[in-house]
Amino acid sequence: MTTTTYVNLRDIDGQTIGIRCGNGRIEAIGPAVTDAQAVDGNGWLVLPAFVEPHVHLDKTLWGEDWVPGRRAARLRDYIDNERRVLSANPTPPEVRATRLLERMLAQGTTAVRSHIDIAPDIGLSHVEAMFRLREAWSDRVDLQFVAFPQQGLLCRPGTADLMREAIAMGVETIGGLDPAGIDGDPDGQLRVIFDLATATGAGVDIHLHDKGELGAWQIGRIADYTAASGLKGRVMISHAYCLGMIPDSHLDRLGERLTQQGISLMSSVPADIAVPPIERLHELGVTVCVGSDGIRDAWSPLGNGDMLERAFLTAFRFDWNTDEDFRRALSCATHQAAKAIGLPDYGLAAGNRADFVLIDAITPGDALARRPGHRKVIRRGVQVAG
Repeated sequence: MTTTTYVNLRDIDGQTIGIRCGNGRIEAIGPAVTDAQAVDGNGWLVLPAFVEPHVHLDKTLWGEDWVPGRRAARLRDYIDNERRVLSANPTPPEVRATRLLERMLAQGTTAVRSHIDIAPDIGLSHVEAMFRLREAWSDRVDLQFVAFPQQGLLCRPGTADLMREAIAMGVETIGGLDPAGIDGDPDGQLRVIFDLATATGAGVDIHLHDKGELGAWQIGRIADYTAASGLKGRVMISHAYCLGMIPDSHLDRLGERLTQQGISLMSSVPADIAVPPIERLHELGVTVCVGSDGIRDAWSPLGNGDMLERAFLTAFRFDWNTDEDFRRALSCATHQAAKAIGLPDYGLAAGNRADFVLIDAITPGDALARRPGHRKVIRRGVQVAG
């Protein structure tokens, strides 16, 4: 068995450490770890590899001709525009996604949850493309998938059957989208999603853009269905803008329910709308992570897949500026994200998978403030980028 030791690394506490890796795992970590043949880490900051908990790889236009975004009044308008743009693009989804994954890996991400569009007009073609992508990248990035009814579930007959087929093919998670705002039948959509998850053993990840009290009521219903279905710890709600729009007392009650049922939250921390108050939710015990969502697609040409930048945007959005704040921001792209998507054996500890990133920075705050481009990415103990 080949072992590789990395020394002269600076951990999140500022301590100089070494990491010995063998058989893809961390065998030992700490100040006493050394080796005459060790790889010198040059005093760089070491973090567990980044985790991207929410992206749409099948819809990226990375590497294609520039496509400007457009403004629309309704979510449905964005969905319709996206379908027009993608249907006119001849490049296979896995080719576009490959370009983006190459960049994400170079920036330190080795685990990704991606939503895959499923609808009657495209069938399972995007699922098949993403499975080809997963096979090609299996030695570099862990890929999880969500069957995502972007155009609606109940309002597009045949979609539920396609999602059932996607799970049978190996997609791990059932997706949903605005049970009230898109399908107009909250309990109807949630019943289909949770029945399918219960029958197949899949997890659940629901996009929830509906605002204010309507969105908050749906979070309560998702908690109800989670409890009734026995899916505690296997449900995520993405976006959940409504949690930034309700009174503190209501937020605390919902936060306690989310914690009780192990329901995690994902936010892309957008600048144009309320977002879940991450600090308070963490205090309540809720797992809250951050993700990129769309990256250079028909919704917006922005985004670059860098989870260090996403952590910075989180700190910037909440005006965080202390060392504790910066650790919290980084945790949203590392430990919180790993927990949210159920990633096993994660983190810088003996016995865990040897996935980590070295960043030319002194402290977590320095890394977030500068977001250095020079990074070295270790996957299963072997350097794969940088």
